[in-house]
Amino acid sequence: MRTKEQYFQGLSKLKRNLYCDGELIDRLDEKQQDCLNTIGTTFDESLKPENQEGLTAISHLTGERISRFTHIHQNTDDLHKKQDMTRLLCGKVGGCIQRCMGIDATNSIYNVSYEADKQNNGATQYHENFKKWLTRFQTEDLVGCCAQTDVKGDRLARPADQENKEAYLRILEKRSDGIVVSGCKLHISEASVADEVLVVPTRALRPEDKDYAVSFAVPADWDGMKQVVTVRNFRKRDNFPRGFSQGATDSYLIFDKCFVPWERVFLAGEWQQGGTMALLFALFHRHSYSGCKPGLGDILLGTAALAAEVNNIHKASHIREKLAEIIMVTELGYAAGYTASSMGKPEVYMPGVGFIPYGPGSYIPHSIYCNVGRCLTGEAVFREAEILCDISGGIPATFPHEKDFANPDIKDLLLKYTKRNPKMPAEDQAQFWRYMGDVLCSAAGGVQRMGAYHGGGSPIMEQIAITTQYDIESRKKLVKHIAGMSGGDREALSQPPKK
Repeated sequence: MRTKEQYFQGLSKLKRNLYCDGELIDRLDEKQQDCLNTIGTTFDESLKPENQEGLTAISHLTGERISRFTHIHQNTDDLHKKQDMTRLLCGKVGGCIQRCMGIDATNSIYNVSYEADKQNNGATQYHENFKKWLTRFQTEDLVGCCAQTDVKGDRLARPADQENKEAYLRILEKRSDGIVVSGCKLHISEASVADEVLVVPTRALRPEDKDYAVSFAVPADWDGMKQVVTVRNFRKRDNFPRGFSQGATDSYLIFDKCFVPWERVFLAGEWQQGGTMALLFALFHRHSYSGCKPGLGDILLGTAALAAEVNNIHKASHIREKLAEIIMVTELGYAAGYTASSMGKPEVYMPGVGFIPYGPGSYIPHSIYCNVGRCLTGEAVFREAEILCDISGGIPATFPHEKDFANPDIKDLLLKYTKRNPKMPAEDQAQFWRYMGDVLCSAAGGVQRMGAYHGGGSPIMEQIAITTQYDIESRKKLVKHIAGMSGGDREALSQPPKK
């Protein structure tokens, strides 16, 4: 496995194709340093002996020890450990670690490429292509991002019906040596600091949408692909540095008549499997959220409790109620993910059919509980910000600038008049309000809340998945029997309803 420094060295060798704020930048540009350090933490922590069990795994392909971020889930224990790994690391950096995109994409493609070959009666070699790619991905301990979301154009039109035929990424040409694709993927987290870009479809597809059923992987500096990057860092500090400065990036990935050789192609026209791949990536990613959101919930709870303590109101009853609310959302999200792990099987839910065996035997988390956990915690994002705002009062919005506390003419006066809790050093209180300003009042803080709400699928998408996959009819039959209506099901009363 690599060190953080080796990860940086690998990025330094990639060609420039990143555009940020009108400039062509290098991957190690200062703008990206906070994001690089955030992902770099995953390498540092994986090499610590005490983290070996949780952050590493044994590859089922090579038998070698690898980063869990490159692993294919072999059992329910792997699903549990992925969730706990994500919670641990999000807590270490105080925000999103972003690297879960790679593990979620690889697990999705691993299963769907197998089924696509089976559908094609062996005429394609997608799964073997992917296993060869995956072996290198694991051996070299690479960082992968997942390019799923298309620009979508007219949201009322399906891919093949769009006026702009490249509103969804599509295959322009199939050649003897590969495919040519054009389109744009957007909101792609950490693409600008990834080694490899994994592409998957974004939605269910029809036969006429077959050119949009495409999956492949290319290096992040691949010819024919440009990245337009947005960077979200907290405001720079000169005098009172943070303990850790978390950062993140997102990219528009523009594929302009981009050639991809067949050995890097994992789906090319199999429209039925394209929709399944879209759903499976979303499912794995929502499962990651059941580790990510609890990790962020741990930070959020500590922030709310400290805000109350700095304001010296931590013993008030209404503070206990607000802390309890944060704890309940955090742990319910974790519990849903843990249940999804425990009920994981080599099965996938097919609408109108139910759960069926799927893939070569790797484990897929239970879809209902993945979606329940993601929806509950995603919908709570702005309520949690409201709690922080309520406990803090107006201080974060108007707190004096950092350099004012370094000015000898006024620094002592500022410390005197910003101190609230007599038992806490005034310098610590000022440092906390700077942090709270980052969380509640900065551009980066606002972007984080948008990402926490929509990342992995907006709550409406989880609601659709939950209601279409849940056995609502059996619940109706239970009530019909209890109420004495026709069509009731007496036998169903003796058995737990199916999920």
